[in-house]
Amino acid sequence: MKVIAFNGSARKDGNTSIMVNTVLNVLQNEGIETEHVSLAGRQISGCIACYRCFREPGRCHQKDDGFINEAIEKISQSQGVILGSPVYFADVTANMKALMERTGMVARAAGDMFRRKVGAAVVAVRRGGAVHTFDSLNHYFLIAQMIVVGSIYWNLGRGLEPGDVNKDEEGLRTMRILGENMAWVIKKLYE
Repeated sequence: MKVIAFNGSARKDGNTSIMVNTVLNVLQNEGIETEHVSLAGRQISGCIACYRCFREPGRCHQKDDGFINEAIEKISQSQGVILGSPVYFADVTANMKALMERTGMVARAAGDMFRRKVGAAVVAVRRGGAVHTFDSLNHYFLIAQMIVVGSIYWNLGRGLEPGDVNKDEEGLRTMRILGENMAWVIKKLYE
């Protein structure tokens, strides 16, 4: 059993990373393999609506990078997916949005290939926009027919500067319980 996490933050080791790693540590303690992929430093363009993925399913045919097809493969080989993003103007980052558009379109074109995988959203926020960002991430899971896991509160933590989220004990507790819930669901579905 494996969970792949994509961190959409421009900061490789910022608050989003801390929160995603908090969830992943719990999953690892539950015996689930994990991988944390940072989108920091990548230039991922959005879907160009070429629809080649419908004619040749299972992969994105844009020539800008091989990363999206690698991401599709990683999701396909995992039972769970975490999408983490800081809040940028009340929504996900541009790289996260591009990842969602392109992997989501390929999955739909290939007969909803992510259906019944377990998904969880993680949001790092300074102040406002967290719920909208949380909703954007969850809409990706829902349209893909994935099973969305929750926690004791919305899956978010507060902090501005890298490391500030470590002061948000409720946010970190929410991440730990999210990890417990995700492990429970994955084990029920896949053991």
